[in-house]
Amino acid sequence: MLSAKPSIIYSAPVSLLKSASTVSLLTLLSRISGLVRELLVASVFGASEWTDAFNVAFRIPNMFRRFFAEGAFSQAFVPALAASKAQHGEVETKRVIDDVATVLVWVLLLTCVVGVLAAPAMVWAMASGLQQAPAGYAAAVKMTQIMFPYIGFMSLVALSAGILNTWQQFAVPAVTPVLLNLCMIGAAWWGAPHLKQLGVEPIYALAIGVMGGGVLQLAVQVPALYRLGLLPRIGLTWPRFRAACADPVTGRIVTLMMPALLGVGVAQLSMLINTQIASHLAPGSVSWITYADRLMEFPTALLGVALGVVLMPQLAAARAQKDHQTYSDLLDWGLRLVVLLALPSAVALLALAQPLVATLYQYGAFTARDVAKTAPALMGWGVGLVGMVAIKVLAPGYFANQDTKTPVRIALGVLVATQVLNALLVPYFQHAALTLSIGLGGLLNAAWLYAGLRRRGSYQPLPGWGRFFLQIALACTAMAAFLIWANHAVDWLGTQAAPGSSWRLLRMAELGAVIVGAALIYFAVLRTLGLPFRQFLRR
Repeated sequence: MLSAKPSIIYSAPVSLLKSASTVSLLTLLSRISGLVRELLVASVFGASEWTDAFNVAFRIPNMFRRFFAEGAFSQAFVPALAASKAQHGEVETKRVIDDVATVLVWVLLLTCVVGVLAAPAMVWAMASGLQQAPAGYAAAVKMTQIMFPYIGFMSLVALSAGILNTWQQFAVPAVTPVLLNLCMIGAAWWGAPHLKQLGVEPIYALAIGVMGGGVLQLAVQVPALYRLGLLPRIGLTWPRFRAACADPVTGRIVTLMMPALLGVGVAQLSMLINTQIASHLAPGSVSWITYADRLMEFPTALLGVALGVVLMPQLAAARAQKDHQTYSDLLDWGLRLVVLLALPSAVALLALAQPLVATLYQYGAFTARDVAKTAPALMGWGVGLVGMVAIKVLAPGYFANQDTKTPVRIALGVLVATQVLNALLVPYFQHAALTLSIGLGGLLNAAWLYAGLRRRGSYQPLPGWGRFFLQIALACTAMAAFLIWANHAVDWLGTQAAPGSSWRLLRMAELGAVIVGAALIYFAVLRTLGLPFRQFLRR
């Protein structure tokens, strides 16, 4: 047994840890409601050409949202806003907010109009293989036109979230995704049957739910901004737009966005290629990947998104004040949390893929075949989970330094590597190869970002990493042994044959017991090995 002597571990300020915990808990609520949404969609619609059509149509506005929302825009806006607040005060920063909001609204209006008109071309570019089912292809085009304005609402939500996070107000931005999930749940539960009675394909209800969710998410941001006196004043006249464009800070944000746009474009190009490949595989392939993605989003959102949201303004402020030690220590704290929590999550996704998919999705139209197809896709995500979460900590290290070019160059290299992997793996693993290649690409991306920060001296790891890794590895090994046993000890697919409806509760109870048992084993082993949790989490 290892000595109980505590290793030297940096601990973040309690307020920062509390902020990350708040975001993580609210994100958990969002992901739980999102999982309920996916369970209902899977039960009502299954995996077919109609669900493929909706998933393709929904990916198109989400792809553009990466440009105007949490992608390129946030990467440029949040560091610039935090630097302005630290250097020039809140009055000057409020003027910056007004100018940025004005430019963003004008760009979004033009983008939404063009997007609705160009929907047929975008669906063809995203998933031409849907033409195997002409009715599904036509539905994808129509739903894209219905949902494309969603990017306008969500981009303004991202603007609001950037402002609130900079002012240390994390709760409202973190909880707003729940509203989208509730709208889509209502659409599937009530809207789909009503459309069916009217002779309209029920899948269109989901598109209407998406638009309702976008409106509500923006609406709840307004009171929070108003209370802080930060509600943007948007100029709708041409002279006001030109004046906003001429603002130096706005120009700086646009300059930072250019390479960030390229970086986001690289990521979206990878998604477009993968969706295109999946659309030419067996019908349902796009949906199987999407259902697996929903499960993978739990750990990436709870860990990666929460850490990234909280760390970005803190890192930017440390850089603006030239506090290099705090900047490095924040990165060290974030990476230790990634290893502590993301590594066991990855082990769980690999060892419990079939039980998770069967327990959560195998109802109604979602068959045992769909379980067998979705589980390997989930395992592909699990391979790269640690890398994908670590990126959420490492990339802000560059963005906070207003360096958006280096992550783009890295993303370009990862794109090439991912598509090479696709060419090698898809003939053997079909749709599951697409998630595996992205997972491996995530590991490569994280390693590359880490090496860059070390090479330039921006990040200096604190002592104790070797011992910390050994403790985590031993705890994960013990947990994996238990999960592998549980995977074979329970007939996860056969339970559905039990009489009555009690099989659902039985299977959920079994999965819950396995997850709780795995967590207890993991943390008990760490405690036995002497991991100093109190030192890790508090000063």
